[in-house]
Amino acid sequence: MNTHLNEKVVVITGAAGGIGSAIARAFAAEGARLVLHAHSQAGALEPLRRELGPGRCLAVQADLTRQAGARKLFARAAKAFGRVDTLVANAASWEIKDTPLHEMSLAHWRATLDGVLTTTFLTLREFLRLVAVQKQGNAVLIGSTAAVFGEAGHADYAAGKAAIAYGLTRSIKNELGRLAPHTRDYCGGRVNCVCPGWTAVPRLAAKLGDPAMIRKTTATMALPQIARPEDIAASVVFLASDALARHITGQTLVVAGGMEGRLLWQPGEIDPAAA
Repeated sequence: MNTHLNEKVVVITGAAGGIGSAIARAFAAEGARLVLHAHSQAGALEPLRRELGPGRCLAVQADLTRQAGARKLFARAAKAFGRVDTLVANAASWEIKDTPLHEMSLAHWRATLDGVLTTTFLTLREFLRLVAVQKQGNAVLIGSTAAVFGEAGHADYAAGKAAIAYGLTRSIKNELGRLAPHTRDYCGGRVNCVCPGWTAVPRLAAKLGDPAMIRKTTATMALPQIARPEDIAASVVFLASDALARHITGQTLVVAGGMEGRLLWQPGEIDPAAA
């Protein structure tokens, strides 16, 4: 089925990570032109840029927690390609160590919300300003199952992702539809959110190398396996396609094998006499 993404310009934030790089490869396979973002250094994207075609990919380093960084990203994209058709807001920070809320510092809380929510706000704001001129464009925001089910030890991350998956996605759909109104030949501006569950990416390698952790994380899934980055990427490409998803906006798609939640207690932790 033709996605009609050939020659479309796609900005992917956090493109150096496991999910971000898979999203980039999926769009490249559809013939899209790519603007690949990295937070720390653009050099981290060089192998991916060479793999996907230097003439079709632009690598940009920017701190998206700052307005100047977001402006730089879209200024470089517009200069190189003249427009941006799709934003994939994937950049986020996640602290591997569990920190209960009562032990969490204010600095920790603020740093996470900046890395998760502020980056999405600033990136999306710059994209919408461009859409207002183009009168076309769609966005796919990357949330998390932490937004849907919560995640003990990561309340900061869950709160930021929930704001993206619900409040932001559902509000912006109404704004984007006016900035890029539908016509007889155009479906109108759209925004949707993909919420991945546990996914086999390098930063989770240590946790997912523990069989007990895999049993715990898959125990509430109808399809009890860890997602591959390509599973997430396929959903993002579908939602970015005006041909395939032309009448879908303001929706949150959970890609987590039918997860219904996470176990709160292991069987050995429950005292039947007290239950």
